[in-house]
Amino acid sequence: MPMIIRTAAALLAAAASLGLAAPASAQGDDLRTAIAADMPRLMELYRDLHANPELSFEEVETARKLATRMRALGFEVTEGVGKTGVVAVLRNGDGPTVMVRADMDGLPVVEQTGLPYASTRTATPASGVTTGVMHACGHDTHMTAWIATAEQLVRRREAWRGTLVMIGQPAEEIGLGAKAMIDDGLYARFPKPDYVLAFHDAAQFAAGTIGYSPGWALANVDSVDIKLRGVGGHGAYPHTTRDPIVLGSAIVMRLQTLVSREANPAEPAVVTVGSFHAGAKHNIISDEARLQLTVRSYSDQSRQMLLDGIRRIARGEAIAAGIPDDRMPEVSVEDPYTPATFNDEALTRRVMAGLTPRFGAERVRQVPAVMGGEDFSQFRRMAGEGEVEALIFWVGGVPAEQMARAERGEIQLPSLHSPYWAPEADKVIATAAEALTAATMDLMPAR
Repeated sequence: MPMIIRTAAALLAAAASLGLAAPASAQGDDLRTAIAADMPRLMELYRDLHANPELSFEEVETARKLATRMRALGFEVTEGVGKTGVVAVLRNGDGPTVMVRADMDGLPVVEQTGLPYASTRTATPASGVTTGVMHACGHDTHMTAWIATAEQLVRRREAWRGTLVMIGQPAEEIGLGAKAMIDDGLYARFPKPDYVLAFHDAAQFAAGTIGYSPGWALANVDSVDIKLRGVGGHGAYPHTTRDPIVLGSAIVMRLQTLVSREANPAEPAVVTVGSFHAGAKHNIISDEARLQLTVRSYSDQSRQMLLDGIRRIARGEAIAAGIPDDRMPEVSVEDPYTPATFNDEALTRRVMAGLTPRFGAERVRQVPAVMGGEDFSQFRRMAGEGEVEALIFWVGGVPAEQMARAERGEIQLPSLHSPYWAPEADKVIATAAEALTAATMDLMPAR
């Protein structure tokens, strides 16, 4: 059992040792010092979660660990929501309902961080290929900060009124977990939130900093498959064939005009061809080629324009290539897709107005939206127009020394999903737990 730090001076010193000393206006606040006192125990939990990741919809052990801790705190806990999700409810009088979400799944990545508690887990995902498993997106920091937030809110029940719903969400990495929980009655079987909060660690910001994006924050994510059917034959006699590789190459190049010539320049969009497979031998023209695309956008209108354009281009290029009508390209869009994440602007301003004086303006900054995806978007979107306000923010995880070297051009920082991504976990957890706790209490004030 770690030694408990008892004096206020020692608590402040512990917070300072994390590099998270409060600005002068917040030195009297005990939330930061309380979290600092808990950090040795929280880091034990973090190291356990990091060393034992589980893939999407397989988070059985992980969910059990979280559920056990939430029951010990006095929450009403339900497991198995949306396959492996956890819902924990704490009722504390009349007031708003706030939902705080953490995602639980790891990735099929072989860890190469060299950490003493690095994951050695293996699993076999849907691809059928056995692989290592790693929390390469930092969900272990999310879950640990989620537990820390629950602990602090339980201790401070006299400071807020309302209903707290804490959810451990499965399968964020495949974009299906949030929808699975909602489809399984998240908003019908449990108190429906007025507000939903979450954070994500960030591999591009210094550890302990907070970034936020009012409005669009993350993109629609569509996976598109194009099957091209040509007429195969001998490579020496191309005039007797309809070459799907040439057709596919023309489609790849024409797709670039969707963003450069059809999308509104003020509305970001991405069309990336990530895979092009065709043929098996030097002198054979295949009768088939397959393209796999990732398509990113923000608004529903922009998304539809891109998807319609992909279908039109594929068919148009096939006609130009002389492909017979009965062998036109087949374009399929994966369903369900991951919708874009929108941070309600009023909620974002309210929360950040409280966090900025707490952390200092140098640690809380508005940042541009990104083209990555997050199924956190579903908690707002599937609730119905205007029924739930949502905010997800970033907490930087890059150690100061690495950030300085990267700024000097000496190193390139690993990204999220990299086998080398190792956030400065104590700073991420401490910052996120403080921010989530303070924001939740602000949204549910004791009257």
